[in-house]
Amino acid sequence: MPNDSPERRLRITAQRAGPLLVEGPVEVTLDDGTTVSSDRFCVALCTCRRSRTYPWCDTSHRRPARPSRTQSGARGDI
Repeated sequence: MPNDSPERRLRITAQRAGPLLVEGPVEVTLDDGTTVSSDRFCVALCTCRRSRTYPWCDTSHRRPARPSRTQSGARGDI
């Protein structure tokens, strides 16, 4: 926004195959309407939805996802 002061702008850094890095403190509203907050100077928001601490990233995106049945092939094929 042209009239916003630099103090009001948030910096969000998108990483390929990784979390969104957001300069904090932040408050995040989840799908169910609940809010969670962090007072840290920078937080990592999960984009893969595999995090056990969602919406915060716990680096679960670094582990390979389980292959689906269609990717691994049917068992018993010769």
